[in-house]
Amino acid sequence: MPKFIIEREIPNAGSLTSKDLHGIAQKSCSILQNMGPKIQWIESYVTDDKVYCVYIAPDETAIREHAQQGSFPANRISRIKTIIDPTTAEA
Repeated sequence: MPKFIIEREIPNAGSLTSKDLHGIAQKSCSILQNMGPKIQWIESYVTDDKVYCVYIAPDETAIREHAQQGSFPANRISRIKTIIDPTTAEA
């Protein structure tokens, strides 16, 4: 199943409270549950003005459907081709 990274432009995202993030996560999980098991949220990274989310989904259309249902921005959706880390440098 393809993996995607979603860039969400959210002004002042880094200032969201734990309560705000809890509510956002609950809303997202509820939508994902209704969409079925083929789309999964792995994790998200919050920066000052953006949130980067990693999802497993059959295609970009599923990601956009989730974003639309939740009124979440999905400014850029990129399919992850491969993952590298420090072990990639090992012989």
